[in-house]
Amino acid sequence: MDELTHFSDAGRARMVDVAEKSSTRRVAIASGILRMQPETLARIREGKIAKGDVLIVADVGAVMAAKRTADMIPMCHPIALTGVDVKFSEIAEPDASGCVGIKVVATASCTGQTGVEMEALCAANVALLTIYDMCKAIDRGMRIEYVQLEEKRGGKSGVWLRENQGLREDLGLRGEMK
Repeated sequence: MDELTHFSDAGRARMVDVAEKSSTRRVAIASGILRMQPETLARIREGKIAKGDVLIVADVGAVMAAKRTADMIPMCHPIALTGVDVKFSEIAEPDASGCVGIKVVATASCTGQTGVEMEALCAANVALLTIYDMCKAIDRGMRIEYVQLEEKRGGKSGVWLRENQGLREDLGLRGEMK
């Protein structure tokens, strides 16, 4: 296991100095799921949420979150992102509690000296929270699940892929929404 780099020799929190690292192309993909009642998903799909087009607003929120990650996570470096992409997939198959859902996949990229994992994770989280916020008046029982890094590329550690790649298929995804 790698050492924890956000602590000094004296045990104090610190921002890692990345000045000696090479700039490389870096990409990170994070995902998460928002479970909800089937009626809520139908209203999102049909554009019948009073606050507006839920997925458009969630997409914008995700991009804004990725851009502001260093303002929220104390030891994160400000990064000049070169791209943020957000995709939404419908989970039509109900789980054991009868809930369906929306899966968010957020991809963040840059060319720099440190990775974009936190930016991708922040984007996925804020997309899910935005959907929750816009739909909470009709479904307070929604729940966020499985927010996780799926893969990262770039830097000296190269490529990392989540081991359980089959989870995507196991969740009953039925294709991209909007």
